[in-house]
Amino acid sequence: MSVMRPLIVTGATGGLGTVVVERLSGAYQCVALTHHQADLTDPASVKRAVRLLAEEHGPPYGLVHLAGGFASGTLLETSDESWARMIGLNLTAAFACIRETLAAMDRTSAGRIVVIASEAALTKAAGSVAYTVSKSGLTVLIEVLAKELGGTKITANALLPSALDTPAMRDSMPREQLVPLARVADTIAFLLSEGAANINGALIPLRAR
Repeated sequence: MSVMRPLIVTGATGGLGTVVVERLSGAYQCVALTHHQADLTDPASVKRAVRLLAEEHGPPYGLVHLAGGFASGTLLETSDESWARMIGLNLTAAFACIRETLAAMDRTSAGRIVVIASEAALTKAAGSVAYTVSKSGLTVLIEVLAKELGGTKITANALLPSALDTPAMRDSMPREQLVPLARVADTIAFLLSEGAANINGALIPLRAR
């Protein structure tokens, strides 16, 4: 059954965002929340933007949070600016978007929160400390939120993909080692569906094979 209530999507432009929106648009009214509408790292800016979106489109069914960033560097190589940027893009932005979307949702109805974290949150590989810590924090945020949502019809889950099949990654890795964007979109579509109503607080790895 199609759910044509509005679904807020961050990071809706670009490779993954385009594929996800195309996959979901038949069942959801995808409403993009972009950096042009709000500074996603500024909770007050996100609050204003989500309120405007809810006024225009009605209470959202949920949020698909794709926005984020990457930076490499060991702890000693990581500047204050790089650290703050990663925490802002990957954790503060998610916190603000989730909080404001949840506040605008109908808490008595079914709803979904789905975020893109990273396999780095599981592997804790060295070499990108700010990125790994920020994505690890995002997974903890989802786990805590899932417990807070217990007893409601709203769920919160995270996807933890390894390297995605984007043009930039194809320059550095064989394509067979990259996660197809369609696989990410299909998994998001399932988590948004009625069939995933009992999946809450899951951290779902997505790998090429």
